[in-house]
Amino acid sequence: MKVINQVEFSQFIREFRQSMGLTQEQFAAFLGVTYPTINRWENGRTSPSPMALKLIEQKLNEISDRTSQLSQLYIRE
Repeated sequence: MKVINQVEFSQFIREFRQSMGLTQEQFAAFLGVTYPTINRWENGRTSPSPMALKLIEQKLNEISDRTSQLSQLYIRE
């Protein structure tokens, strides 16, 4: 999973979370990370580790029907 750039990744994370109807806290629990981590990703202050990117990709695959448009917009294979 390769993200185009930090700004687009921040937008992707926010839209991914919102498409699932989750708060940042709920999304953090869904991914198994902390709320501040999600907040930093969405605000472009940090980027996820390679392990976190892999987890996000796994979650995308699990719910691919709802997120296929988002992944096409933001993620290059």
